[in-house]
Amino acid sequence: MNEARTIKVALLGAGSVGSQVARLLLEHADDFEQRAGARIELIGIAVRDPEAPRDVELPRELLTTDVERLILSADFVVELMGGIEPARGLITRALESGADVVTANKALLAHHGPELFDLAERVGAQLYYEAAVGGAIPIIRPLRENLAGDRIDRILGIVNGTTNYILDRMHTLGDSLEESLRIATELGYAEADPTADIEGHDAQQKAAILASIAFHTHVPVERVHCEGITGVTAAQIAEAERSGHVVKLLAICERIGEAVSARVYPALVPAAHPLASVHGGNNAIFVEAAAAGPLMFYGAGAGGVQTASAVLGDLVSGARRHVLGGPGTGESMDADLPIVDFAEIRTSYQISLAVADEPGVLASIATTFADHGVSVATFEQSPADDEGRATLVIGTHEAAEGALRGLVEALTAIPAVDRVAGVLRVEGVNR
Repeated sequence: MNEARTIKVALLGAGSVGSQVARLLLEHADDFEQRAGARIELIGIAVRDPEAPRDVELPRELLTTDVERLILSADFVVELMGGIEPARGLITRALESGADVVTANKALLAHHGPELFDLAERVGAQLYYEAAVGGAIPIIRPLRENLAGDRIDRILGIVNGTTNYILDRMHTLGDSLEESLRIATELGYAEADPTADIEGHDAQQKAAILASIAFHTHVPVERVHCEGITGVTAAQIAEAERSGHVVKLLAICERIGEAVSARVYPALVPAAHPLASVHGGNNAIFVEAAAAGPLMFYGAGAGGVQTASAVLGDLVSGARRHVLGGPGTGESMDADLPIVDFAEIRTSYQISLAVADEPGVLASIATTFADHGVSVATFEQSPADDEGRATLVIGTHEAAEGALRGLVEALTAIPAVDRVAGVLRVEGVNR
């Protein structure tokens, strides 16, 4: 161990994650020194208001509003502010100064990752971001390093704890989506404004990051098809259970021939699939690799101290590189594979229809399916209600999204079809 060596760390942000990172760095400084081979010294914490109350009591002398001076004094800058700006400008400044950067900022990486990675490579700095996807779950480093010699065929990820908690309550307790969201908010699983979670945007950003790493191809976040869970009904949850499935919001990154796809939507997962047993606010990422086979990474996807664990893992790993020397790990996005248009994606579907219970309805629906090249695999009809309306649940064989869209439009035009009550895709099966 080089006892004279000190790694100076600047922390930007002291929220739920940042305050835990600071606490752990201060409380376990001796342990981190043994692991890294050098003293890791927290030299300052940039905050908007040093007097603001915080969950963790931090030394007042470490708090500062002079972020520029703090960055220029550091070997490592840990960015935990979130959002695009000013985080983007501050990370850029840190890299240009020669500091390595650790961040958990998924939104920034999803939108501006390539330019930051390019800058880091040009100046010889490192950009670490294990905590950006999956919280405490180690997934970035395994994809970047451990599986770099393998071919990733598909990733199915439950990467948002809020939506998993909501859907799990709907399955296990029979709660409505609205009631589940209310309880998730009370328990702190959901933000006061849960839009990014329930509309799928949080998972969309994480899917863009995972796909870019797994396929060595920059996948812009705007090319990741995104649907949230707001349309999932209690009836669909019940139908899923009857057909042996569980509804999960999935981030799906898939290699299709010599092209790739990334998409987010609520999907039916077979009850026997490992992802079906992921409960509460936990996350899980299921990786299908050509040589390694199926791998699953499971654990807490959020939480201050849990996410701090991933941040500190990056920091200690980076500090050891400073001590031992040698090249770091750069991003490999030179494959430049084309991104498949969402309309060309093929999967199977479960379609729920509210229809009039009268002669000829099934024939007209069957004809419509045939006209659009979508083959029926399963069929279930509920008894008619007092108004003479029945529910049909139709499972399909594999079909293209484009064909599905045309089919749904045509079904709504049938006079006896009151409405298309829901469409869920089926994922997690071998194709």
